[in-house]
Amino acid sequence: MFPDVIKLPAELVVRLRGPYEGMRVCVTGGAGFIGGHLVDALQALGATVWVIDDLSNADASHLAGMMDLAPDQVNFIHGSILEDAALRTAVTDAHVIFHLAAVGSVPRSISDPERSWIVNASGTVRVLEAARKAGSKRVVFAGSSSVYGDDPDLPKVEGKPPRPRSPYAASKAAAEHACLAWSSSYGLDTVSLRYFNVFGPRQSPESEYAAVIPRFASRLLAGERPVIFGDGQQSRDFTYVANAVLATLLAGSCESPLRGEVINVGAGKRTTLLELAALMAELCIDDGRAITAEPEHRPMRPGDVMHSLADISKAATILGYKPIVGLKQGLADTIAWQRGLPASKPDSA
Repeated sequence: MFPDVIKLPAELVVRLRGPYEGMRVCVTGGAGFIGGHLVDALQALGATVWVIDDLSNADASHLAGMMDLAPDQVNFIHGSILEDAALRTAVTDAHVIFHLAAVGSVPRSISDPERSWIVNASGTVRVLEAARKAGSKRVVFAGSSSVYGDDPDLPKVEGKPPRPRSPYAASKAAAEHACLAWSSSYGLDTVSLRYFNVFGPRQSPESEYAAVIPRFASRLLAGERPVIFGDGQQSRDFTYVANAVLATLLAGSCESPLRGEVINVGAGKRTTLLELAALMAELCIDDGRAITAEPEHRPMRPGDVMHSLADISKAATILGYKPIVGLKQGLADTIAWQRGLPASKPDSA
């Protein structure tokens, strides 16, 4: 019914169904890009999911389809984590709270820093307090690799002090510290997952704040040149959404206590924007017509960093995480979705 729904390998489904089947969970921001894919996976694993989302960065069309498909499993509250009654209802009896609600853009945070701080930092405190009062076992927080800022050392290791270069990054760093404080002060199990440049189907290319991969795909498929802010030598650890969802599910079901742990979630490989444009141009050719990866260069944006690469050894040790989809396959599936086609079958690589 939903060709854009990611598929986890059968052995991982078997492994994760046990912890999640029959569990009540809450997903804040569950109508968004990563949140929506997480809801899909939780529903498939047998969990009862309560989603709270104010739809300021998403629409409820896919979620509505999931509710029609599984009305006893997927429930939606149209509200904000800043609204007491809505948040209290969403977390009631939730064993695990996956906190993904956020204002999720560096450029947007620079244009409206106060809003980013209120939602991302203060909003996280509200979620932690709601979890504590509801007696939830764990809060899994969607952090960001942006907290590493302009630290030149690669790969990025969790023990390095944050060096945020934007209000968005600062708000995410503050939220991580709040998670640690609530674990230390109240015994609430928390873990912050630092996502690295997550991409995949259902990531909108429309917004001026859209991520680079959907923007590249949209322009290439329209026969236009991709836009790069800077010289294109900046590199990123592009992480397919299935990998991010897997790490999030592993964090939610981890049997060991997680007392404010911070864990990188990435692919463990980096790609320059010039390399990305060339690869995506190759994947966009399907009818023999010429597609050029020659980019249109524009000035670098405030808050951008040059290089990002995750050390994922801690995720492997604590969560048993290993990426399941590589960059090329993930890009092919993303481009297929953007064309309106079903995602490709997983390869054996």
